[in-house]
Amino acid sequence: MRAALSGRRVIVTGAAGGIGAAAVTVFLEAEAQVAGLFHATPPPDDLAGRCQWIPCDARDRRSVGTAFERATSALGGLDVLVHAVGSWRPSTPESLSDDEFDLVLDTNLRSTVLANQAAFERMRAGGGQIVNLGSSEGVRGNPLAPHYAMAKAGVHAWTRSAAAAWGRFGVTVNALAPAVGTPGAERLWAHLGDDRTAAFKERLRTSMPLRGELGDPETDLGPVLVFLAGPGARFMTGQLIAVDGGLQMLGA
Repeated sequence: MRAALSGRRVIVTGAAGGIGAAAVTVFLEAEAQVAGLFHATPPPDDLAGRCQWIPCDARDRRSVGTAFERATSALGGLDVLVHAVGSWRPSTPESLSDDEFDLVLDTNLRSTVLANQAAFERMRAGGGQIVNLGSSEGVRGNPLAPHYAMAKAGVHAWTRSAAAAWGRFGVTVNALAPAVGTPGAERLWAHLGDDRTAAFKERLRTSMPLRGELGDPETDLGPVLVFLAGPGARFMTGQLIAVDGGLQMLGA
């Protein structure tokens, strides 16, 4: 992927951990100019000096606007947004509280809308590419995290809506549904406990056609991120693309 994104100006939100940090890593390897937005988690040591780092609460419109202004000023413009802010939290349909609902909807869905709007404002004159993070849970639901599934279904619908509205400006909007190792997966294992986690991983081994285990954010998801941020994806928009070893076959 060396030089695949040379000269491209990229903002990654949620850039300090999980898929966001993986995106920063692969974009830097592809020779893009990168600004990483972060909130509670500080930038990792191995990436701290390699790109622009800007604090941002992606749930707050004013904070998002300020961060995007700083980032695009530092980069000299904006070609690509990867919105990797998100958080998985457990609950059940019958016990879901107002606070749980608000936190997960704001973190996953509201942040997507705000970041996409800020990116479009800076792309509408010259085009650009937006990549959101969806989830197969937003397709099939999840009784262990109904608010997360609902939020991700909203991200999918928002992605299609924005893609339909912004295509005439040369702005593409796509979403990924990955199954890779992240802090969210670690929270799921902790919630399930050892025995249920072992059973869950055994089901993965029998139901995921490729490899039978969660993928790696850099080596498995990273090349797809680079593709969607590059010229090869310029005629794709409004798509939800599963990168999950065949666990969720969305075209079926």
